[in-house]
Amino acid sequence: MNASSFALGLDFGTSSVRALLVNTANGHEVATASTAYATGDHGVMTSPTDADIARQHPGDHIAGAITCVRRVLELASAKGIASSQIVGIGVDTTGSTPLPVDAKVRPLAMIPQFARELAAQAWLWKDHSSHAEAAEITNAATNAGLPYLTTCGGTYSSEWFWSKLLHCARHHPQVMAAAAGWLELCDYIPAWLCGMTDLAAVPRSICAAAHKAMYHPQWGGLPETEFLRSLHPELARVRETFRSPALASDQRAGTLCSAVAAEMGLPAGIPVAVGALDAHLGAVGSGCGPGTLVKILGTSTCDCMVAPLSQALPNIPGLCGIAPESILPGMHGLEAGQSAVGDIFQWFVQKIAPQGFGHGDTAHTLLATAAQNIAPGASGLLALDWHNGNRCVLTDPRLSGLVLGLTLATTTPELYRAWIEATAFGARAILDRLAEYGVQVERIVTCGGVAEKSPLLMQIYANVCERPLLLARSGEACALGAAVFGAVVGGAHATVPAAQAAMTSTKDLVYHPDPAQVPVYRELYALYRQLHDAFGTTGARDLANVMKDLLRLRDRVRSAAV
Repeated sequence: MNASSFALGLDFGTSSVRALLVNTANGHEVATASTAYATGDHGVMTSPTDADIARQHPGDHIAGAITCVRRVLELASAKGIASSQIVGIGVDTTGSTPLPVDAKVRPLAMIPQFARELAAQAWLWKDHSSHAEAAEITNAATNAGLPYLTTCGGTYSSEWFWSKLLHCARHHPQVMAAAAGWLELCDYIPAWLCGMTDLAAVPRSICAAAHKAMYHPQWGGLPETEFLRSLHPELARVRETFRSPALASDQRAGTLCSAVAAEMGLPAGIPVAVGALDAHLGAVGSGCGPGTLVKILGTSTCDCMVAPLSQALPNIPGLCGIAPESILPGMHGLEAGQSAVGDIFQWFVQKIAPQGFGHGDTAHTLLATAAQNIAPGASGLLALDWHNGNRCVLTDPRLSGLVLGLTLATTTPELYRAWIEATAFGARAILDRLAEYGVQVERIVTCGGVAEKSPLLMQIYANVCERPLLLARSGEACALGAAVFGAVVGGAHATVPAAQAAMTSTKDLVYHPDPAQVPVYRELYALYRQLHDAFGTTGARDLANVMKDLLRLRDRVRSAAV
């Protein structure tokens, strides 16, 4: 290993792209830069007639990456580090975020006739416009007795690849007809970096394909052509453009082409790793391994675990999937998560909280400070965290948020805390589902902006989940995970575990469950599960006790504090 070599991680998030330059010997982060996407509202293109639409312009991804890398190189140069010392590039993106491209791998959105067409943009992960198509895919696979949903929780999601393509084929046939094929964003970015102009030659990420497109070696890759044709002939056509087998991110997608290298200020020929989804590489950058659950806390959350391929795992209903090598080579990758977490707190600050709390980070800080002094159960509130549907364990985008226990004395900080607690209860539901099927979580490592900024949330999560919470050393865990794979394809490390051992770790800070608060949260969680099951599953349930139990708990907690 060359101690003077560096790896570049490119992290394409929901509202911005970030570049991170890392020393491959010790994980020291030399320089980082981010660029917000220019189009839409914080980078997201929406529709006034359909609240489920969320798209992005691929030109924003390209322009943002170029700007970020050039800035990182300036910062590195000031420290005496030359671009020639960069040995590899890794890429992560949101997903499932598919975009339509022509035969030369050019996004349709970058062709003048489709520039203003929403359906020709990248369909962002949180686009739920295809909820009907997702249900149709679930029913079709189930009724035909096909195994395609067994490894992705039993229910297909509107957040995923085929449901979005089916919706486009049905509602925007002109875009579907013009597209030679569709690429996940995490496949498109490496193809762009490497200057690929042949759609059939673009390497596909097993991370995205297995978790979002029903890909699995067990049935030979993607679903059979006839199944996809039965949904729509265009899906069968798209299948034919998919290069198989899909690859893990320790494999090279190619090398940096001269044209992109010149725009970025890098030397051509740098190896580029096969891309992957941001949360999965966040798990890598947080040092994931067997027995560790990595919780990426951001606008939404993603929970990732790994287990050796030699270990037989059950199919777990309600998960986003169990896929081979989607996180680490030689390991099963398990994915779960919640559709909205940070987005809920941001919604509350922007649209609900009184203006006296200020804006942005100031409002969050003031509300968290006030909420810190509220004892668990003292507000009498209980909420459901389904503002953007439920990703796990119900896998239902047609669910919405709820708050119970409001009185004329309810305060803004009490509501803020109730939403934090609701997301914690949703996290606990995922842990319970894993345990129900024999997957034990020995420790939880967190990363992401919410984990970094909110000690209140971290302590509540520790109390509700009844486990210590660690924090990844890097505040840019996703980009660091991408850099880990850049280091491997660039030859700085022979294996991903070796690169992880050298480049990743956790902080000394640990949030331990508070024994005084855990019992109250057990009571609240039991009531949450009543609401969760009553509104999220079929069958009549009696909820007559919930309001009065909340009031009894509230009064007991308040009396104990006097």
